[in-house]
Amino acid sequence: MKNKEITLAITGASGAPYALCLLEQLVKKQFTIHLLVSSAAKVVLATEVDEQWPSSPEKAQAFLQERFNAKPGQIVVPGKNEWFSPVASGSAAPKTMVVCPCSMGTLASIAMGLSDNLIERAADVVIKEKGKLIMVPREMPFSAIHLENMLKLAKLGVDILPANPGFYHKPETIQDLVEHVTARILDHIGIENDLVARWGYSAK
Repeated sequence: MKNKEITLAITGASGAPYALCLLEQLVKKQFTIHLLVSSAAKVVLATEVDEQWPSSPEKAQAFLQERFNAKPGQIVVPGKNEWFSPVASGSAAPKTMVVCPCSMGTLASIAMGLSDNLIERAADVVIKEKGKLIMVPREMPFSAIHLENMLKLAKLGVDILPANPGFYHKPETIQDLVEHVTARILDHIGIENDLVARWGYSAK
């Protein structure tokens, strides 16, 4: 990617390890990340990976800089209603956004164009500016409502990338499964990576 700036939204679906792995990779690849975290996502992070992220955007930014060994300013954490954030403007927002994991509530709101919070507005901006929006839904089973919302977004050019790890690379740990999904997300963003062995090629 020529412009190494991206928006990453973490919502309240199960799948916090995917978000952490993706964030770690984006930091390593020297991206500037506009990180949007819902209140429900913080509950999931505490439940699934035992991480308590500060509520204050300023404290969260400092915490995550240390947590991921990021450069100062590399992880930007705006408040959920910080409408002056660059991600809320078509003239300033990164052209690429990933919602990982994506709850069905967030997916529905984005499909309806509600823009009630910064995550929804950021996604709306990427869609209207014809950028790259990748959504990583994590739900089972999908209802007809979920599928209709995904179809609506797919018709608008949104990449729907469910968190479905493969097994052809013979994963041995949960992290191997997490990295498989992360690798596919990075592929669709256009970021080279060697997290997993490619089909038909030797292991990493």
